[in-house]
Amino acid sequence: MSSRQANELAASYSLDLFCVAPQANPPVCKILNYGKYRFEKQKSDRAQRKNAKATQLKEIQLHISIGEHDLRTKAKHAVKFLCDGDKVNIRVVLKGREMAHQDLGEELLKRFVSVLAESLTVTMEKPPFWEGKVYSAIVSNKAKKQ
Repeated sequence: MSSRQANELAASYSLDLFCVAPQANPPVCKILNYGKYRFEKQKSDRAQRKNAKATQLKEIQLHISIGEHDLRTKAKHAVKFLCDGDKVNIRVVLKGREMAHQDLGEELLKRFVSVLAESLTVTMEKPPFWEGKVYSAIVSNKAKKQ
């Protein structure tokens, strides 16, 4: 029906004409109480925001002289963060003359990720990159939290 007829019909029921799909040919419209529709939509949006958990970016900082036990302990913390649904930024910080041995920093990051991969299925959100004296990568848990 034409938009004029639809508006008259909506006015006769003291309701509103609401366009659901304006890009469709012909456009799809509904006759409804627009105030009630807006209220229901806001209510459902609030419920979705309430149930949604915002993922955080946690950070684990390593140094190339770290011991094996300390590396495993930090990996346990990272696994806990990843199981909670957060992303983890792994940072290897080099100081002073250590910058001459950047390959050790890259190796340490790869070793840390392999330790994480022993207990979880991790994916690289952001591949490893150098940022000044810091070599970092962002990883997340591939399996979704249940």
